Amino acid sequence: MCDACESLRPDRHDTNGNSPHQGHDHHEHAHGCACDGCGHDHGAEDARSLARWRNRIALALALFFAILICEGTGLIERVAGPQGALYVEFGLFLIPYLIAGYDVLIRAAKNVARGHGLDENFLMSVATLGAFALVFFPDSGPHMAEGAAVMLFYQVGELFQSYAVGKSRKSISDMMDIVPEYANVMHDGALVQVDPAEIAVGDEIIVKPGERIPLDGTVLAGTSQMDTTALTGESVPRTATPGSEVISGCVNLTNALTIRVDKPYEDSTVSRILELVENAADKKAQTERFITRFARYYTPIVVGLAALIALLPPLVIGGAWADWVLRGLTFLVVSCPCALVISVPLSFFGGIGGASKLGILIKGSNYLEALSQVDTVVFDKTGTLTSGTFAVTDILIAPDAPTMTKEQLLEAAAAAESFSNHPIAQSILRACPTPLDMAEISDGQDLSGRGVRVRYRGSEVLAGNGRLMDESGIAFATPQAAGTQVHISIDGRYVGTIIIGDAIKPDAREAIEALYAEGVRRTVMLTGDQASVADAVAADLGITDVLAELLPQDKVAHVEQLIEHDSAGKVAFVGDGINDAPVLMRADVGIAMGAMGSDAAIEAADVVLMDDRPTQVARALAIARQTMRIVWQNIVFALGVKFAVLILAALGIANMWLAVFADVGVAVIAILNAMRTMRTRGM
Repeated sequence: MCDACESLRPDRHDTNGNSPHQGHDHHEHAHGCACDGCGHDHGAEDARSLARWRNRIALALALFFAILICEGTGLIERVAGPQGALYVEFGLFLIPYLIAGYDVLIRAAKNVARGHGLDENFLMSVATLGAFALVFFPDSGPHMAEGAAVMLFYQVGELFQSYAVGKSRKSISDMMDIVPEYANVMHDGALVQVDPAEIAVGDEIIVKPGERIPLDGTVLAGTSQMDTTALTGESVPRTATPGSEVISGCVNLTNALTIRVDKPYEDSTVSRILELVENAADKKAQTERFITRFARYYTPIVVGLAALIALLPPLVIGGAWADWVLRGLTFLVVSCPCALVISVPLSFFGGIGGASKLGILIKGSNYLEALSQVDTVVFDKTGTLTSGTFAVTDILIAPDAPTMTKEQLLEAAAAAESFSNHPIAQSILRACPTPLDMAEISDGQDLSGRGVRVRYRGSEVLAGNGRLMDESGIAFATPQAAGTQVHISIDGRYVGTIIIGDAIKPDAREAIEALYAEGVRRTVMLTGDQASVADAVAADLGITDVLAELLPQDKVAHVEQLIEHDSAGKVAFVGDGINDAPVLMRADVGIAMGAMGSDAAIEAADVVLMDDRPTQVARALAIARQTMRIVWQNIVFALGVKFAVLILAALGIANMWLAVFADVGVAVIAILNAMRTMRTRGM
């Protein structure tokens, strides 16, 4: 198995911290491989081995129930006689037992030989062989059926586990499918497929319909629809036109595109995602580490207790050996901690996998656990809650120009700004509802630091700041609005003001509301922008605290204050820029906008949102909290049932069938509950 596969396995440690499936013909590959370039076709082998394993268990179950029916109807006793029936049943039940569990016995023997015997294989082997061995204690009654049942249903539970692990890995594997196999470059008039790693920055590549974009770049020619589902979880296609930035991993749907490469392969979005996913399982949560340590000490303790239960009473008080040996064996079956060892890592793994389907990359289960405890969320403003680009945010008509419409005011302003390349001018031109006839615009004059003057359709149009209006002797109003104000006059008469600002993202208000609904008690906005602009954005979104005109080091200091004073929960910071990297690293949980965020921010963050929508923050929080709820449900349920049945087993009240439920039944229920962490679509 490749290193990437092994590192991502949620079940890669047994109760002693060792690999529980060494030499295991079906568990080793009962999950989809998410690695790339390991040179092995894991998927086909996994499917074949899982099918062989499933068929073997099905055959064993069919034989077991057939023998059980023959035993229950007295058929075996009529054929073999009262004396021989016991030994015939011994031989018959041994057949499905060995068909289902021969590999468990082999692994147990190998692990004992290596000095790592106290694992689930050892517990199952000793308990089930002991149940068969009770045939040599005539006064104990036959227990071969229970011994075979323990092994059979243990293997059924393991089959459930492998299915659950495979399903939880599928979303991770889907992320790996974004890896591009080649890039098309034009060579001597023909398209040639080359390794994306060989493409240099500045080279031009061609992406045909149906192909994945192999490298991050800018569209030079062509217009097409882009499927970004694998990266962002968003099913609605996006349009790519000349000048659009496109990221690797997206699928080109409709038309061929010519793209200029902006980043080398090792710095591309695909490469960064693969690195994040492959490293995710290495960072364990505190709860997960506790379960591993718990199992390491718990198993030898219960094995020792089982031995004492089986041996001490007969030696000290002279009890019946068969009765106390059966109690010890039942105690062993119940004690197997696989429900915890399997379900807790699987819950974290499922949460990370489910989040990745939505374009939320969580770099480890420790960050998932920390995210679930967040009660204060701190936002950067520009590029996080706002789009980071200038846009027309409001159009105000002057009281003295009642016949002027907003469309006419925008058209006049766009005509005035048509000769300027200033970002404010470009934002007005983008907002203009109708194409301009340049033949109607003349005498354009750029008035440095004040605005512009043109003649449009025979009228003089001024567009600029208050200083330009004062110099021209035009009385104007200064509206109470956050943002840059561009005043417009036509033939010396003030007709209105256009407000230019950093447009708030469409889902920003919904994001803040969703965070409060998730139990966040405080939201904070930190920005280097003007206080008036910051206050207006915060008031519009419902953010409780705002601090403006900050330097990057000021943001770190304020987040440290929040962490120091917030002892109840954890503090998350959401940002996207290079200047946000220090505070992303300092926060309890750093969340970076990954689609357009800087490489430094993505590297420093603990959670990366591949879609820059602020609502993804609330979704990430919901996934983390659901995952932790399921983790603790499994811990309380598994430990509660096990300790109750352990006491009953020690007292001789619990039989082997109840032990089967306490072990395999609890494990299956816990696994099925853990699988709920993958269902994240409805959040």
